[in-house]
Amino acid sequence: MFSLRKLGAFGRTYRHLQRYNRILQVLLKYGFSDLINRLHIDQYLDFGWQRLQSSQPEERLSRVSRPERLRLAFEELGPTFIKLGQLLSSRPDLLPPPYLEELARLQDKIPPVSWEEIDAVIQREFGASAHQIFPVFDRESMAAASIGQVHRARLESGQEVVVKVRRPGIAQLVNVDLEIFGHIAALMEQYLEEFRDHSPTAVVEEFTSSLSRELDFSIELTNIQRFTLQFRGNRTIHVPAVYPELSSSRILVMEYIDGIKASDLSQLRAKGYNLKLIAERGVNLVMEQLFQHGFFHADPHPGNLFILPDNVVCFIDFGQMGRLSRQDKEDFTALILSLVRKNEHDMVNGVLRTTIQLRDVNKERLERDLVLFVDRYLYQPLNKLEAAKIFQDLLSLVTRHHLSFKPSLYLMMKALSTLEGVGMMLNPKLELFSLAKPFMQRLQYERMQPRRLLEDAAEFGSNYLRLLRMLPEDLQTLLLQLQNGQLRIGFEHRGIKPLQLTLERISNRVAYSIVLAALIVGSSLIVLSGIPPHWYNIPVIGLIGFVLAACMGFGLLISIIRHNKM
Repeated sequence: MFSLRKLGAFGRTYRHLQRYNRILQVLLKYGFSDLINRLHIDQYLDFGWQRLQSSQPEERLSRVSRPERLRLAFEELGPTFIKLGQLLSSRPDLLPPPYLEELARLQDKIPPVSWEEIDAVIQREFGASAHQIFPVFDRESMAAASIGQVHRARLESGQEVVVKVRRPGIAQLVNVDLEIFGHIAALMEQYLEEFRDHSPTAVVEEFTSSLSRELDFSIELTNIQRFTLQFRGNRTIHVPAVYPELSSSRILVMEYIDGIKASDLSQLRAKGYNLKLIAERGVNLVMEQLFQHGFFHADPHPGNLFILPDNVVCFIDFGQMGRLSRQDKEDFTALILSLVRKNEHDMVNGVLRTTIQLRDVNKERLERDLVLFVDRYLYQPLNKLEAAKIFQDLLSLVTRHHLSFKPSLYLMMKALSTLEGVGMMLNPKLELFSLAKPFMQRLQYERMQPRRLLEDAAEFGSNYLRLLRMLPEDLQTLLLQLQNGQLRIGFEHRGIKPLQLTLERISNRVAYSIVLAALIVGSSLIVLSGIPPHWYNIPVIGLIGFVLAACMGFGLLISIIRHNKM
């Protein structure tokens, strides 16, 4: 069993060392021992580390690229790592393009759990078995993913439904992994300088929040209800009906959709569907979600899009939803329009408004790179422009300048890139930017409406009035603290923890050596004084002291050799 020498950032993960051990074994199996060594995890884990460290990657993996090995490791480590990999695949500010491409291939499909386990979840939630609640319930799953498993069923009314059941034990596994992620992220900030600016702990916090929402099916139910209200009266889209009285945080019951997947082009053509119209409707629906409602389906891949009669588009799987504030929508629209108009000053300001500044930014260099970016793309015909490629290069550009887009905008760009792939599959001549332009122009037009200008002016004035009201009180508090000697200024020390750990290790070894020397001297005095009892005329107590001293000495020597600190 593992043992901890220092809790440090480990916190609650103390009780999860078996899972930590498994993660390390898999990373070592796929050849990431260098990363583990750089993170200094051996400061926290003692037992078995040498055995783990000595394990070599399998021979077949030596011919596989490092990005592919990372994907294979994530797939082997299960649901939480698959979800993390999918998040990282949309973050070019964190990983180079080969890793992004490889992680985008992660498949969220695992073998289904048994019918007995599914029925046990339903019984715990509702106090009755599946067949007592549903007249018909298919024991064979329709689909099985990392978080939920889907079964087809029928209500007493005759309505065909699907029942999405959360996998037993998945919440506990995810919580364990998230705690471990938190510890590893803290080590990355401490030891990996190339990741420090990107705040891995903040990425883990964002991921934790997103995954926690996916685990709670009651949130997905409210997502569907909100989505239904957004498109009420729109006949080009169908949103599955939900059944709140039969749903909970672990179970979601919704209408069964008898449609054709957007990727099944041959069947769509055979049924006489208009592929060009479907592509245009799909894009318009997503643009409306983004630029009008600010609440959008974050994963519109072909498996989540069904086509119904009359070329009606139906979205399914509302676990991953994105949210854009009014300010985010307007800032992003302003950035895109400034790029189209080739206004260098507005381009720089637009990038700075939509990103988080990680270090000092050279605005002149940023402006020059943005001009080159515009020259590369915006003189091409619209039918030659690829949104996915443009977004990828734009993300790389801002990353080079130590900037990072807000998480909501990353999700939006990922959704648009995915949508473009689906649209081009249905209609190779699709022009995403042409379809997006009216929505962005409408957003700009609404921003200049008199009512909106009055609202902004009122909000602006209200904020300043609140500030003026608070200023005297805050200033008085500050002066009182200064007068009473209670004013405190905090300083944050960075980069001192490695020195602290080294000093602690030195002091521990010095104390250990003093105890060892005292034990040897004391044992020598006992042997010389001949204190009984004896064994072969040697005092037993002194002999025990020498043996104990020898064990301690060898232990200290092994520790020094293991850390390469001779």
